[in-house]
Amino acid sequence: MKLLRVGLPGAERPVVLGQDGTAYDLSGRTPDIDGAFLAGLDPAELARAVAGGALPVTDIAGQRVGAPLARPGKVVGIGLNYRDHAVEAGAQIPTEPVVFLKPANTVVGAYDEVLVPRGSEKTDYEAELAIVIGRTGRYLETHRDAAAVVAGYTVANDVTERAFQFERGGQWDKGKSAETFTPLGPWLVTADEVEDPQRLPVRTWVNGDLRQNGSTAEMIFPVLEIVRYLTHFMVLEPGDVIVTGTPAGVTLGHPGTPFLQPGDVVEIEIDGLGRQRQVLGKA
Repeated sequence: MKLLRVGLPGAERPVVLGQDGTAYDLSGRTPDIDGAFLAGLDPAELARAVAGGALPVTDIAGQRVGAPLARPGKVVGIGLNYRDHAVEAGAQIPTEPVVFLKPANTVVGAYDEVLVPRGSEKTDYEAELAIVIGRTGRYLETHRDAAAVVAGYTVANDVTERAFQFERGGQWDKGKSAETFTPLGPWLVTADEVEDPQRLPVRTWVNGDLRQNGSTAEMIFPVLEIVRYLTHFMVLEPGDVIVTGTPAGVTLGHPGTPFLQPGDVVEIEIDGLGRQRQVLGKA
């Protein structure tokens, strides 16, 4: 199933898309797509409800599409998770996942404006597969255990200010935490519809120019290993989001290529999960 939220910021309503693209209102079942909803989600039962006419059809044409889940409990980032990106960044290939945290208030919709922060010199894009957690995970031992806590997947842009990240001291969080720095969506695609999360093409365009053209097959640490690994350092809860790293092609790896500026257009696509489009503004 494809789950999404439509409406003005702070007033989104939950919707599910049928196989033919028809939108159905979920408001009678849940006030929002959040951790509580995901913890009880049964995609097969929801599909039967759609097929059986138990949900009202709704018109979403022309409405804003928000992030596909309400404010996450936490957004966990995995850095340098593609060998080619680590090489272009001049970093060593990690022997364990590199972990950082992004504030939940960085999350916006897939088509919302992304703001270049005040004082920014090097705002950059990062196309990423995002994992959405649907069950509590702690000290998981196997990939099968990890799969059982995944609700689904979505597209993320892990927007990063490189000067803040590398040149201002401290941790990466400085470069990852500005408002609007985690566009998600447009949909949350339930895990049962993603046959293999390690075989998804990932692409980014900036002003129509193809910049990233990779695949999740190139991850150093695959999706289920990331989930398993994280639960030995933190409890994952329903509604948490994990952004899993980016392939090569970011501005950082191409000296002489301009970093993002107000007015630029960034488009990110992962096959089967949808396409984002953001116009850059200024904070």
